[in-house]
Amino acid sequence: MLKRRHFNSSQLPFPDSSPPKYKEIYDPLDVNDEKITKTKKSYYSSYKPVAFVMHHPHMAMATLLTFIALWSRFRLIDLSDKVVWDEAHFGKFGSYYLKHEFYFDVHPPLGKMLVGLSGYLANYNGSFSFESGRQYPEYVDRASMRIFNAAWGAMTVPLAYGTAVNLNLSLKSSLLAATMVLLDNALLTISRFILLDSMLLFFTSASLFTLSGFNSHRDRPFTLKWWAWLFSIGLSLGCVLSVKWVGLFAVALVGISTVEDLWGMLGDLDLPKRTYFLHWAARGVCLIAIPAVIYVSSFVAHFAILDHSGPGDSQMSSLFQAGLKGSIFGENPLEVAYGSNVTIKNGGYGSGLLHSHNSQYIEGSKQQQITGYGHRDSNNDWQIMKARSMHTDGIEDSQDEIEYVRDGDIVRLQHLMTKVNLHSHPISAPLSSKNWEVSGYGNEKIGDIQDNWKVEVVHDLSQNKSDIVKAILTRFRLRHVLLDCLLATSGENLPDWGFNQNEIMCDRNAKAHDSRTIWNIEEHKNQYLPPAPSTVYKTSFLDDFWHLNVAMWKTNNALVPNPDRYDLLASTPYDWPLVSVGLRMCGWDENTVKYYLLAYSISLFIYTIRRKRQIDDMTSGGWDHYVSVGKLFLLGWFLHYVPFFMMGRVTYLHHYFPALYFSIFMVPFLMEHFFSKASVRVRNTAYTAVFTVVILNFIHFAPLSYGMEGDIYDYSSIGWFDKWNLLENLN
Repeated sequence: MLKRRHFNSSQLPFPDSSPPKYKEIYDPLDVNDEKITKTKKSYYSSYKPVAFVMHHPHMAMATLLTFIALWSRFRLIDLSDKVVWDEAHFGKFGSYYLKHEFYFDVHPPLGKMLVGLSGYLANYNGSFSFESGRQYPEYVDRASMRIFNAAWGAMTVPLAYGTAVNLNLSLKSSLLAATMVLLDNALLTISRFILLDSMLLFFTSASLFTLSGFNSHRDRPFTLKWWAWLFSIGLSLGCVLSVKWVGLFAVALVGISTVEDLWGMLGDLDLPKRTYFLHWAARGVCLIAIPAVIYVSSFVAHFAILDHSGPGDSQMSSLFQAGLKGSIFGENPLEVAYGSNVTIKNGGYGSGLLHSHNSQYIEGSKQQQITGYGHRDSNNDWQIMKARSMHTDGIEDSQDEIEYVRDGDIVRLQHLMTKVNLHSHPISAPLSSKNWEVSGYGNEKIGDIQDNWKVEVVHDLSQNKSDIVKAILTRFRLRHVLLDCLLATSGENLPDWGFNQNEIMCDRNAKAHDSRTIWNIEEHKNQYLPPAPSTVYKTSFLDDFWHLNVAMWKTNNALVPNPDRYDLLASTPYDWPLVSVGLRMCGWDENTVKYYLLAYSISLFIYTIRRKRQIDDMTSGGWDHYVSVGKLFLLGWFLHYVPFFMMGRVTYLHHYFPALYFSIFMVPFLMEHFFSKASVRVRNTAYTAVFTVVILNFIHFAPLSYGMEGDIYDYSSIGWFDKWNLLENLN
């Protein structure tokens, strides 16, 4: 502590002399001085709780906000006793973890494993089907499961407060940011059900919070707190990415901030090269390696828990399925023979099984359709037959003894249900017009040499390699004998007349080892052959991890809007910031508790215009702070919003909520700078007005979040815009 020196007139500097130095004006003062100690102690209350609050105001405020947030999220949480909106999906996925049954979904597994954990903690056994709109049975503790999910949403409130504090916003601005997150009806509503969005929002807000904390310690590199914040960023990024892939936008935000930081260090000529390298290494470990480890670990746990056969088996490789408990492949004979009944799976990621059904192509040959189908079905069954004679329409003489199918054999495949043969001819495929159509033609007696296919073994995964084709373990191609093209899937889905199943064609220009031309025998039945040894099917985690992620990617990209159908729940990115659309989360009859999802935000960007017009009421340091903090919020909003304009997949209102979280910060941030030079009275009046608007807005829209009972027209005053389908559906 310092005290100011007092100079007499003879000691004062001359008018034209330089100002005295700091140490010439101030003398050191003993901090243990009794006067000072008494003065310092008298500032704090003698009542310990009050003194604690005065010593730790931010901790006290964050604790208070947490309790209010928990109350707001838990209030009336079990009012609806029916399955609401996407609880039908994620509640069911959580059930699979409790039953250990393998399933498939387009999202990474962490969030759904946490849903499963909520069911485990609620003593739920996983037996409920979670059909949309169905009433919960008594044995499902829906309140506990919803509370578990709501807690994640509640924690975004103190994180918002902490983020604002880390970025040096004032107490009023920090409190306003937290209050807006607390009372935002969209963030409140989405947190109160068994969904992934509360976890996604929590880890997104945690990523911003830890990034802001790290930036506040940027000038203290390699200290314990610096490492703790950097490690926490990596932890948050790994978790948000493991809940939904939109977490990549948070990764991009941190990545841009990191590159900018390292680029700035590059211009510091006083920084040793070794230290600069250590900065790169530290960020590489914490911001790349740690998130990657968390992401991969979530799949390790996913595969370990889901070790029984389930509804998602068909999306995985045949070898993976064979390793699941209860798999239908457990009785598979290993070596494939003529006369065997088989299903044939394509090796392309996310591709299905060779399939046919009693429907014809509407153009081309108008013969029976051959498609790829991703689910088990009796129409996937084929029988391996001897080839047609090259000289007659008859069939080669068969032998009574077992004859195995070998590399280079020419075979014929007959569809068991409809008896047609797998056939190709020089007619263009329905979608891939440069390749030949594959159809079902003829029967046991009727056919020609265009039913013949040559087996070309590509890879044998068994330990005892031979030229015999083995179920599951042999990868092979089927080359058309006459046309010299390869049986393949195009990766495209047929229109409605083809039931949106995969197009199968004969590829005339296939590249070597193109996975779309690779096949394997999956299910194999032959009463004359013994089952394979249980130890023969061994899979690799990395292969399964890669296969599942590619299948997730392709399936997600296939979720495109259907132009022939109107999706009442879908919306476009143009609708979201303008509050021009809402979303009904459940049935709308009088006997159902109704919830309506509505997003609104207040974003102001006027201050940059003020600066451009040279309305400069800010110091250079203040402007630098404005740019760095404002850029963080604006970039976070941009990265979480604009990419949806470039996505071909169908979009919904809740996709905007991470961007909404970033946009909320713009209000207190810009208010702080608008009123930085205003009087205390004006500043307090402005903040009071905004707080009042936020609170009144929340009260007005609260029924949308807490449930509307009875006649929806009793709530007609809530609907501000005609485009909202709150009262009536708008087609």
